[in-house]
Amino acid sequence: MKITVHAVGRMKTGPERELAGRYFERFAKSGPAVGLEFAGIVEIPESRGQSAEERRREEAQKLQAQLQSGTVLILLDERGKSLTSEDLAARIGQLRDGGRKALVVAIGGADGHDKPLREQADLVLSFGALTWPHQLVRVMLGEQLYRIATILAGHPYHRS
Repeated sequence: MKITVHAVGRMKTGPERELAGRYFERFAKSGPAVGLEFAGIVEIPESRGQSAEERRREEAQKLQAQLQSGTVLILLDERGKSLTSEDLAARIGQLRDGGRKALVVAIGGADGHDKPLREQADLVLSFGALTWPHQLVRVMLGEQLYRIATILAGHPYHRS
């Protein structure tokens, strides 16, 4: 299953970018052994819309334009479900084993995700009720994808 990260906004050069890159690289190397292929990060510019609603709608349209039929969509959103790493690994493993070929994990813009997009998503996932800077969300997502690959492989990186 190919996994793509879709992100609104650009990651600036700095320690966060380096750390995120390190985890995404680890995932890219460890994922294929468990049937997960890292397809990369797609960055789109933040909308210049006048209102938050307009910005969310425009950003959602750009994401939807890239989704192919049958792609699993996971949105990161503070209002989403909070899962353990094991539960998320199990869900992704089930999707992979069920024949799903593509998964997109989307990080929204500063105004979050459009409501119709949240309703369309297969999973709305939260990294907690706190609001996180997008740079740190990328680091945490990269680490979780790497962790998922290690959990599915039975590797001791994750300890329960």
